[in-house]
Amino acid sequence: MTLRLLLMADTHVPARAKDLPGQLWAAAGQADVVFHAGDWTALALLDELVARSKRLVAVYGNNDGDALRERLPELAHVTLEGVRFSMIHETGPAKGREARCQNAFPDSHVLVFGHSHIPWDSTGPGGLRLLNPGSPTDRRRQPACTYMTATLAAGRLTDVELVTVA
Repeated sequence: MTLRLLLMADTHVPARAKDLPGQLWAAAGQADVVFHAGDWTALALLDELVARSKRLVAVYGNNDGDALRERLPELAHVTLEGVRFSMIHETGPAKGREARCQNAFPDSHVLVFGHSHIPWDSTGPGGLRLLNPGSPTDRRRQPACTYMTATLAAGRLTDVELVTVA
């Protein structure tokens, strides 16, 4: 089976944008699994994404209040097609991230995270793939707002793409 994945984080709705970009809503509707790595800021966005997604894997971030923390975990684990994913909002400083996360998530194949709004795609010393999709609503010091898509088939994560919000 082939699964289409959508990865997003740091949406900050409605603080940074009134809503997610239409392009991202369309991608969510086409994805088999949507990952959101925290900093929603509004419970309404969670409800809407639950309604529009076939499957949602989500965590809360440092800007998420009690209502979101009551419904979402700080850390999520899911196995899809034999690939073990973990997700957390914040992983600490960029320096030493691969080794630190490899040690913290030794049984995972992929770690999805957010917080920095800086896209990240690297591999730890033990093979852990680290993915940060950036932010689709707040580019901060980045050239563009972003999210990621990927394909999961036959136990392999492929076609990981950083997508620029038009």
